[in-house]
Amino acid sequence: MYPATAVPIEAALAVLDDPAEFNGCTRWVVDGAGQRVAETVLQLSGMHCAACSGLIEQALRRVDGVRSAGVSAASERATVCWDPARTRPSAIIHAVQAAGYGAVPDAAAPARALRRQAHRQALWRLFVATFCAMQVMMLATPSYVAGPGELEPEMRQLLNWGSWILSLPVLAFSAGPFFSGAWQALRARRIGMDVPVALGVAITFIASTGATFSPDGIFGHEVYFDSLTMFVSFLLGSRYLELTARHRAADALEASLARLPETAWRVLPDGSTEAVSLHRLRPGDLLRVPLGQAFPADGVLEAGHTRADEALLTGESAPVDKPPGAAVVAGSVNLGAPVAMRVQRVGGDTRLEAIVSMMRSAMAQRPAAAALADRWAAPFLWTVLMLAAGAAAAWSVIDPSRAVWVAVSVLIVTCPCALSLAAPATLVAAARGLARRGVLLQHLDALERLARVQQVFFDKTGTLTEDRLQLAGVRLTDAGRTQLGDAAAARAVAATLAAWSSHPLSRAVVEAQAAAPADPEAPAGWTNVQEVAGQGVQASDAQGRTWRLGGPAWAGGAGGDDAQVQLSCDGEVLAALDFEETLRPGTEAALRDLQQAGVQVTLLTGDAPARAAALARRLGVQDVRARATPEDKLAAVAQAQHEGRCVAMVGDGINDAPVLARADVSLAMGQGALVSRSQADAVITSNRLGDLVRARATALHAVRIVRQNFVWAGSYNAVSIPLALAGYLPPWAAGLGMALSSLVVITNALRAAR
Repeated sequence: MYPATAVPIEAALAVLDDPAEFNGCTRWVVDGAGQRVAETVLQLSGMHCAACSGLIEQALRRVDGVRSAGVSAASERATVCWDPARTRPSAIIHAVQAAGYGAVPDAAAPARALRRQAHRQALWRLFVATFCAMQVMMLATPSYVAGPGELEPEMRQLLNWGSWILSLPVLAFSAGPFFSGAWQALRARRIGMDVPVALGVAITFIASTGATFSPDGIFGHEVYFDSLTMFVSFLLGSRYLELTARHRAADALEASLARLPETAWRVLPDGSTEAVSLHRLRPGDLLRVPLGQAFPADGVLEAGHTRADEALLTGESAPVDKPPGAAVVAGSVNLGAPVAMRVQRVGGDTRLEAIVSMMRSAMAQRPAAAALADRWAAPFLWTVLMLAAGAAAAWSVIDPSRAVWVAVSVLIVTCPCALSLAAPATLVAAARGLARRGVLLQHLDALERLARVQQVFFDKTGTLTEDRLQLAGVRLTDAGRTQLGDAAAARAVAATLAAWSSHPLSRAVVEAQAAAPADPEAPAGWTNVQEVAGQGVQASDAQGRTWRLGGPAWAGGAGGDDAQVQLSCDGEVLAALDFEETLRPGTEAALRDLQQAGVQVTLLTGDAPARAAALARRLGVQDVRARATPEDKLAAVAQAQHEGRCVAMVGDGINDAPVLARADVSLAMGQGALVSRSQADAVITSNRLGDLVRARATALHAVRIVRQNFVWAGSYNAVSIPLALAGYLPPWAAGLGMALSSLVVITNALRAAR
């Protein structure tokens, strides 16, 4: 929370209405009515279990101007959609605080402070409970091991008094979250998971206190201070592990932003440099990036040759070679040499910010399985309370001395913490593991759907293939053999012309020549160089002849040649240049693995049938849809869904956005168009299709773990509740079982990250 000050809380919160405070955690969207609304992510504190999320959501939705609110207990984040014309950020924060929780804009510094405070407090509560539980157990041991008549009543009474004193800090401090959580739930007229825990702790303490100070009273002479302190200790231990897991996920996100330098070195027009804040950078700025520093923005290298560590962004552990003209991304580390870069995108437009934003969005969501568990939690808790009351009534007839303890055992053993943690803890762990391997989830529910996928539709260019072509060969005409001699000479001449163009095909020619031995006889002194948009490049040589490199119709070639580019001199075609698409590394293996796993693979492309069929044969794909328009792609996916199949779509272009939105689960390539990435459920930042196969395997693994957790939680309750009702489960064993149940679920969930 906030430190105490002399100003009213309203005045302190009003500072949060400064747009600069919320820019880092707010994005502006347009709703269906065309109105501009804000979507803000808040970092929360003070949450003790999944039921707290419902209380916070209820408090937020009562704020006038809040359109919607979603809270994730697994990540301690809230996503709030609000109307800036009707409310202010300070009102939203105040609503969360009034509900008994803490909230700050999801920026790194205050979030870290909240986490440190929550971690220290949780650790202190656990320490006090564990230390006192050990002392109470020491005092209780003589009562357990002494035979009849061996322990004097006065000594037993003295030991009970000591246990009562040691239980006070556990009740007043360590068990505080349970009582506050129960009170907040009851104030909201809801029942949360802390209610049965608080009731069990309170009843145990009251009954044991009565037995301590009035052994001949209605509570009898048996005390259970050892059960009370052990139960609180075990439960705090399981919650501490859950808190640690959530904090590790948050730390991983902040580590991404921590890669950015605090300042950038901007080159001024006179060649000097100045240190500037990253917030002052603008597209077009020229920056110097020292060796060992992270690139502060997205851009291209202007000067220098280096290598970059992009592991945090793409999952690729090996440094990536970066020659002049290569693209660099913010957050990657310069490992080779000092370089100069030209800024293209800054701030929220960078890939790093997009990655962090997507992960925050995914972690702030509550998956469908978690929502289902939450819906069942309230009826389950009411059933537990009725069972406890019924057990107390029944045992008051059978054996009145045991009625209170049976009711306490029922309340403790049935706490559904494990049930509510089963899905969110697993899916968050899986999302964190995928992020380390280059796949970023925007929606946690996508994992569940990805595990059910039966058919995957692939776009071709930019997805299966690189977004560039490579020179496959040079075919000489008779005139070309006479004038140029061989294909190497023709390629050299074409490369000197192509160097004047930025067209993708021209770049492919230049790259092919760069990998071949230099030709000293290739003309270099071109004059009258012109690039005709959509046609090609032409220039004059030293003899005044006009050379052209471009499309067949423009270069002067005869019809019917399927070459994309021709080289001509004074209208006479000398050579035809053939290009082929470059498959992304690992594409063939990825598609083969999917098909071997029983997934149907379909190629959707706008290319001509011949080119599409050739690529399909190369990849071993049987189902090909060529000359497919965006409408055709949409229809193909809809037809597969109509036939009952769960469909995934993988694409990268602007025209893929509609079909990505329609598919059951959609994945976009990290280098694809922004609109396609925004419509996708996940983004493959590594641009490796092998990571799609690994993502599906992770999804299957995570779904299995969720099912295991649900089965475990259900089986545990099915066994323990009858034992507690029958009186075979004392309160200390009930507390141990409940805590171990949550511990098993959390530990099992962490396996999903591997």
